[in-house]
Amino acid sequence: MSNVIHIDEKWFYINPETRRFYLLPKEEDPYRCQQSRRFKIKAMFMGMIEKPLYDAQGHLIHDGKYGIFSFVFQQTAKKKSKNREAGTIETKTNQNINREAIREMLVNNVKPAIVSKWPANMPKDVVIQWDNSRPHQVPQDEEFIAAITQGGFNIRIVLQPAQSPDLNVLDLGLFRVIQSLQH
Repeated sequence: MSNVIHIDEKWFYINPETRRFYLLPKEEDPYRCQQSRRFKIKAMFMGMIEKPLYDAQGHLIHDGKYGIFSFVFQQTAKKKSKNREAGTIETKTNQNINREAIREMLVNNVKPAIVSKWPANMPKDVVIQWDNSRPHQVPQDEEFIAAITQGGFNIRIVLQPAQSPDLNVLDLGLFRVIQSLQH
């Protein structure tokens, strides 16, 4: 398990309906940034963690934290509004997470995080454990394979068995903690 990295993604809603506020009698209601109950603002994040690595003396080699990446893109504003001028760069969430978005995330964020944080004295055989969601069908084109084998790394992606939520470390631990802190 010293070379297994767990990755998964999760939607986070900014203002869920289950959110409760306890206010004093003279306090105003908090500002909610959603414009409609039908169109909730949400963002998807991908997290990467691994078991911490220790040497023979018990010193920490690697803490196992690779990062949390968001599915966002930047776009210039087309019109002027009261909040910004036209032409200002805005960061928007990607609402359509498909195979191309997953592929782009693997090549542009996941692979560089592994390369930058992988311990130098460890073999470069990496196993990425992932849930068996439909957009996680790993691309097999030459460009993707060249990107994940660059730098001497041998990265394999292993999908979890279907209907096995008990194997997903991120859903059981990290994402639950983040969501409880958010609420």
